[in-house]
Amino acid sequence: MSKTFVLIDSHALIYRAYHAFPDLTTPDGMLVNAVYGFSRSLLVAIRDLHPTYIAATFDSKGKTKRATEYKEYKANRAAMPDDLIPQIALVKEVVETLNIPQFSQVGIEADDLLGTITKQVEEEHPDIRTIIVTGDKDMFQLVSDKTHVWMPGRGRGQLDTEYDAEEVQKKMGVPVSQIIDLKALMGDASDNIPGVKGVGPKTAKRLLERHRTLEGIYQRVDELAAGEPAAADEVLVKSTLTKITADTEMAFLSQQLATIDRSVPMDFSLEPCRVSVYDKAAASALFEKFHFTSLKGLLPKDAFELGVQKALF
Repeated sequence: MSKTFVLIDSHALIYRAYHAFPDLTTPDGMLVNAVYGFSRSLLVAIRDLHPTYIAATFDSKGKTKRATEYKEYKANRAAMPDDLIPQIALVKEVVETLNIPQFSQVGIEADDLLGTITKQVEEEHPDIRTIIVTGDKDMFQLVSDKTHVWMPGRGRGQLDTEYDAEEVQKKMGVPVSQIIDLKALMGDASDNIPGVKGVGPKTAKRLLERHRTLEGIYQRVDELAAGEPAAADEVLVKSTLTKITADTEMAFLSQQLATIDRSVPMDFSLEPCRVSVYDKAAASALFEKFHFTSLKGLLPKDAFELGVQKALF
């Protein structure tokens, strides 16, 4: 059986849970809907993916490199809701109680930590399969033979889905290798990445199908500008050509903003992420505190239940 490294994209799951679950509160009025949804997704992932190794990444405060490069990056996002802010600490308490290592760095987005960690694991541990648990399609650009994306279902009747390269192409309409350039062309409203004004998903996919890359598209634009014939280039019609030409700078800036950094300097080693014993009694007590009674049955077996001689009590 192959070994699996489960990598949790924590903030993506937290936001997904916050918007998916109703205003669940404890008897003393503490809102815990995001904590509940995150905990449920985490425990289901552990149950279904059988990790040999596990870790969680978190975003951190501080101005990021992308915000420095483009001041409007994520500028249209609303501030984190006041009732979500205290839940972040509670989520971290859940992760800590389950004995799961946490990674975050000031000024570094969790996407870049995920990209760096997965690249390192692919290079140093080719026998390990990494699965990123997330609700963010940005992670699709990291999918490879060794790295997959696993997305929890959004509600009743919706299944959890594991994305390999084939599933990504079915979902996005382009192969993994074109995910970044797709966003460079059509932009991304959620991150306020501008793209090329007036170019939507359909046109962007047609351009990439014909010219393969953003660079390939602009090479053809240069050829047309130099007077080369436009025969059989029905994608770069005059109106599209005008848009592409006018927004050259934004297209390449968008490509840069959309690209996950896979070389962040960070202290990461796989072995400390090996799944180990944890204090199930403490985890049960924490879930009792949050009134997550329905989730207690999803808690992994502890050392005593597994027959490990060194029990945790």
